[in-house]
Amino acid sequence: MATELNKFSKTLTQEVTNPAAQAMLYGIGLTEEDLQKPQIGIASTGYEGNTCNMHLNGLAVYVKQGIQANKDMIGLIFNTIGVSDGMTNGNDGMRYSLPSRDIIADSIETVVAAQWYDGVIAVVGCDKNMPGAIMAMARLDRPAIMVYGGTIRSGHYKGQKLDIVSAFEALGKKFANNISDEDFKGVIQNSIPGQGACGGMYTANTMASSIEAMGLSLPFSSSWPATHPGKQEECKKIGVAMKRLLELDLKPRDIITKKSLENALTVVMALGGSTNAALHYLAIARAADVPLTLDDIQAISDRTPFIADLKPSGKYYMEDLLEIGGVPAIMKYLYAEGLIHGDCLTVTGKTLAEDLAEAPDLNFDTQKIVFPLSQPIKSSGHIQVMYGNLAPTGSVAKITGKEGLQFDGTAKICEHETEIITALSKGEILPGQVVVIRNAGPKGGPGMSEMLKPTSAVMGAGLGDKIALITDGRFSGGTHGFVVGHITPEAFDGGPIALVKDGDRITIDANTRQLTLHISDEEMAIRKAAWVKPEPRFTKGMLGRYIRTVKSASEGCVTDEA
Repeated sequence: MATELNKFSKTLTQEVTNPAAQAMLYGIGLTEEDLQKPQIGIASTGYEGNTCNMHLNGLAVYVKQGIQANKDMIGLIFNTIGVSDGMTNGNDGMRYSLPSRDIIADSIETVVAAQWYDGVIAVVGCDKNMPGAIMAMARLDRPAIMVYGGTIRSGHYKGQKLDIVSAFEALGKKFANNISDEDFKGVIQNSIPGQGACGGMYTANTMASSIEAMGLSLPFSSSWPATHPGKQEECKKIGVAMKRLLELDLKPRDIITKKSLENALTVVMALGGSTNAALHYLAIARAADVPLTLDDIQAISDRTPFIADLKPSGKYYMEDLLEIGGVPAIMKYLYAEGLIHGDCLTVTGKTLAEDLAEAPDLNFDTQKIVFPLSQPIKSSGHIQVMYGNLAPTGSVAKITGKEGLQFDGTAKICEHETEIITALSKGEILPGQVVVIRNAGPKGGPGMSEMLKPTSAVMGAGLGDKIALITDGRFSGGTHGFVVGHITPEAFDGGPIALVKDGDRITIDANTRQLTLHISDEEMAIRKAAWVKPEPRFTKGMLGRYIRTVKSASEGCVTDEA
C-alpha cells in the first residue's frame, strides 16, 4: 500500500500535465510562489455534537497558522467524521462507533492520496479518531503528526469530582435506590463541564498517551488538557516539527516499528489503560505491516507492572498527571528502569531517549498518583489475554487485581446489553452470576459495542465485586470490574460463547489465563450441531458492508484485508 501511494508523494502543483489542478489551486487563493511549496493536509475530526470533538476545528486553525508561519509550506484543512462513544453507549448508535475508526482511516487516506499532499496532520479527540488517524498515516507513509485535542477537566458536584462514568454509575445507584432524584440529576448535569475527551485513563487518553510513547505526537500532546494554553501552543509548534520531518523524509513506517509498538503497549499497561488498546494496536500494526499478536501483548503485560492510580479503577484523572510531569515524566521513569526502548525515532526527529532527556523527573515523595516499580498496584499488567474452551482464539480481560484473580459462577445469558439493564432494574442480577452478553461482536452486533452502561450500572448497584461479565463485544476504557471481552470466535460465527446456557458453570482464572465453560466436549459438540447461524442484522448500508468485511477482534477488526 505504501509503495503504491508514495509514487504520488509530490504536490499536484508540481504535476505540470494537469493545468486544471493548478488553476483550481489559484482559485483557492494560492500564488505562483505557493505552488512550489509542500502541501500539508490538516485532517480535523471536529464537530459540534460531542464535547470530545467540539473544539477540534478551532485547534486545526492553530495548526494551520503554525504551518503557514514557516512560509515554506501550505496548510490545507479538511474534515472527517467522528462518533461519540459516550453518547452512543447503551444504545444502537454504538454499532457505528468501531466502524467509524476504519471510515476515518479510509477518508484520511483518500483525501491525502487523491490530493497528493506531502504530509498530513490529524487533529483528533474521541476514542476511534486516534487509531483511525494512525492507521491512515501508516498506509500513506508520508510525514505525519497526530495532535490530540486534550482531556476534559473534571466535573464537580457537592464536593465530589465527576466524569462520564459517574453519570453511568449514578444510574446503577438509582436502580439500587442509593441516590436521591435531586442528586441523580445533579450528577448528570455536572459530570461533563465542557470540551475535551473523557477524563480518566479511558480509551481516548489511553490511545493519546501510548501514541505519544510510540512517537507520532509531540511530547506532552497527551498531557495538556483541552482548555490548557499549552494545547494551543502545541498546535502552533507543529509547523516547525512538520518542516523537520519533510527535511529528514521521516515517515510513519520509520516510527511505527516493533519496538515502538512495545513502547506504546508498555505505557498502556503501566497506566492501567483501556482494553481497546489491544484491538487498536493490532490494527495499527497490520496497517504498518509490523507483526503483532495477542500473545505479544500478553508478553508486554507480563513484564510491565501496573503503577498508576488513575480512573476508572483508581482515584485520579488525566488532568492530574500534568501536575507531576505528564506522560513524558512517566516514560522517562520507565526508560530509566529499562522497560521502554530509547532508540526509537519520534516526530521531533530525535530518538525517544533524546526527547525524554528534557522531561521532568517523577517525585515519589510528593505525589501518589504513580507508584514506583518496587511498590506497584499490580506486579504485572492489568490487560490479560485469555484462552480456554470459551475463547479458543483469544479474549481480552481487564484484571486490575482489586476484584480478585479468579471468579467461578453460573451463567446468566443476555442476548443484548439492554437485557442486563432491565434485569438490574428488576433485581434479577444476583451475586455469583457470570453475565454473558453475546451476539455483540464485530459481525453479530454488528460493530462490537462497548459495555460501559452495563458495567457502570453494575458498579453503581453495588455488584461490581460480586458478579463477572463476559462478552464477544468490548468494553469502554471507563469499565472496571471482573470483565472479559473480545471473545473469539464470536457468537455470530458459532464460537463457544453462542453455546452457553443459563446455569452453566463458568470459571475465569487470571492466573492460568483460562476462560472455561464446565461442560464436556461431547456436550459442546451436541450443542454445536444444534446451533443455527443467525441472519445478519444488516445486509445493506455501512453496517451490512462491515459485517461482510470485518476481521475478528483477535485480528484487530480491520476491514481493508481480503
